[in-house]
Amino acid sequence: MDDQESTTGIKQVDLTVQQTDDPNMPVLTFRMWVLGILSCALLSFLNQFFWYRSQPLAISSICAMIAVVPIGHFMARVLPTKVFFQGTLLAFTMNPGPFNVKEHVLITIFANSGAGTVYATHILSAVKLLYKRKLDLFPAFLLMLTTQILGFGWAGIFRKFLVEPAAMWWPGTLVQVSLFRALHEKDKRPKGGITRTQFFLICLVSSFAYCLLPGYLFQLLTTVSWVCWLAPKSVLVHQLGSGGQGLGIGSLGFDWATISAFLGSPLASPWFATANIAVGFIFVMYVMTPISYWWANAYHAKNFPIYSRELYSLDGSMYNISSIINSNFHLDKTSYSKSGPLYLSTFFAMTYGLGFAALPATLVHVFLFNGSDLWKQTKAAFFGQNKKVDIHTKLMKVYKQVPMWWFYVILVVNIVVIIFACEYYNYELQLRWWGVLLACAIAILYTLPIGIITATTNQTPGLNIITEYIIGYLYPGRPVANMCFKVYGYISMNQALTFIMDFKLGHYMKIPPRAMFMAQVLGSIVSVLVYQGTAWWMMATIPNLCDTSVLPPDSQWKCPMDRVFYDASVIWGLVGPQRIFGNLGHYSKINFFFAAGAIAPLVIWLVQKAFPKQKWISLINMPVLLGATSMMPPASSVNYTSWIIVAFLSGFVVFRWRPKLWERYNYILSGGLDAGTAFMSVLLFAALQSEGITVDWWGNSPDQGCSLANCPSAKGIIVEGCPVF
Repeated sequence: MDDQESTTGIKQVDLTVQQTDDPNMPVLTFRMWVLGILSCALLSFLNQFFWYRSQPLAISSICAMIAVVPIGHFMARVLPTKVFFQGTLLAFTMNPGPFNVKEHVLITIFANSGAGTVYATHILSAVKLLYKRKLDLFPAFLLMLTTQILGFGWAGIFRKFLVEPAAMWWPGTLVQVSLFRALHEKDKRPKGGITRTQFFLICLVSSFAYCLLPGYLFQLLTTVSWVCWLAPKSVLVHQLGSGGQGLGIGSLGFDWATISAFLGSPLASPWFATANIAVGFIFVMYVMTPISYWWANAYHAKNFPIYSRELYSLDGSMYNISSIINSNFHLDKTSYSKSGPLYLSTFFAMTYGLGFAALPATLVHVFLFNGSDLWKQTKAAFFGQNKKVDIHTKLMKVYKQVPMWWFYVILVVNIVVIIFACEYYNYELQLRWWGVLLACAIAILYTLPIGIITATTNQTPGLNIITEYIIGYLYPGRPVANMCFKVYGYISMNQALTFIMDFKLGHYMKIPPRAMFMAQVLGSIVSVLVYQGTAWWMMATIPNLCDTSVLPPDSQWKCPMDRVFYDASVIWGLVGPQRIFGNLGHYSKINFFFAAGAIAPLVIWLVQKAFPKQKWISLINMPVLLGATSMMPPASSVNYTSWIIVAFLSGFVVFRWRPKLWERYNYILSGGLDAGTAFMSVLLFAALQSEGITVDWWGNSPDQGCSLANCPSAKGIIVEGCPVF
């Protein structure tokens, strides 16, 4: 291997990814285009459809990855092998030979575009369904398309730093790599064991069958909160024990959808990242929240539930948002002063504080722990200095790379279109041209540091809070402007990381970069068209979609993710951070979290320097630890406790004590559980739940027996269905 390294230095990668390649394997085939586009369109439709449900279901690309295998092999047997336009540059055949793994990877890249939500649809839902304001089809389309495509620019700029280095190993990709190998390689059956393909099929069928219980017949399994059963009439016990609306002490979920819903597959999480998340979760949920709520009663905490994403008045009632919006869709300051200040639950306020802390912690952590490596990569990327590369990077050098000017053109054209849309449709979108440029500046500042965190821990700190905070101060009282700024500043960065992760998958599977690029661009466009069409159709056909003030309690169309997005637009956009976290608000002390977040990584770095032999200190990742609860709400404690237990068993117990077993089956188990759960969930909805066919018994009440967890505990606060203290 000359003077280059033959392995990556990352044990999980060396155990999972092949170190060989066949550059002559056909990639851009007829069946790849057909199956890829169909997979993207179908997943886009299904994910948008299920996104509005009270229990959202995210169907991953793994489902498409599995479903297309028999179809691909069938097409390879029946399609004609005739070469059209033979002897010319346009020569092609519909059937170049057996269905191969590289075609399969590109089909999955298409499917990935449909598997991840088009985040800007939240704006569409919030404006049309919750604010009940006008937003026309074309500006909504421009908003959604430019949000998705803008990330290509950032991805192109930082791919040298986040794809080629072996240390940027992207743990989440290894699940797919392992599945590709299981589905395409001939695997010898170990003595006394089973092949990886057999194991995957067993996991798939078992997960498919088991999902019938928590998904339909025995839904209590999604959240077993047995502590609540000890005192059915105690608000305190319910607050402690509820896995859905409380601290979740002793609460567990025996449902893969519950376990993997918000943090991804626990089987793909490195142990050090799991440990950081566990410490962060325990500190927030079992130290900060109880002290703030019961001991300090911070910000009138007891007037509200201990855990809630809703917005409240001081008397514990839901805040009437529509009463403080004027005819121009801005904040009515007079009405707001009459209605009184807006309050958050204690936990909701604390998670915002930790979001403040995670942002500076990310920059400081990357500067201290990755600064020297980044400087070496910068010199190698821009000044042509020699650097060692791993075997995968060396094998990829036989393919034509994507020219940087492709990314630059997409980036510049996209920014011009965004500015045009925001200025021409300013009444609907509210954001000005300077806001677009500022959002882009934030995205480019954070893409690299957050990319490093994601590439090494499988967890992504969010930019949503800082984008909302900045535009809320600079341009207050305009909720749509706040939402647009957030998607251009935060989601474009997030989308860039999705593209880079796909590039890393292609890097591991030796896919020509230009083929990857075409699949990503076309997949993004197809997904936007289908996502918007599906959302528009559902808004027109489902009465009172997302409107919880009108929908019955058992409605399946409460849109929890869209409501969190809407609540954030009220906090940061309509009312504005100055009236909540600034000098006009009562949560101003939470701003001290910014300073705490900047100091925390420095403390860890100094401790590491003082005790260099204690290697575990360097594994403390403050951005991940501080941002551990960034998905709460809408995630609840049961999602975290169950995820941490499974991640510990996989990433620590099995990986350390049964490494061969982990190497062979861990990621395949993850893929089988994902696929089986998703297939059964779609089947249940299509066959039963869409027709309103349910099984009515006590076992079908998730978090059953914890109804008082959503009650306040202050004296004199009256809420329907709750005891008065």
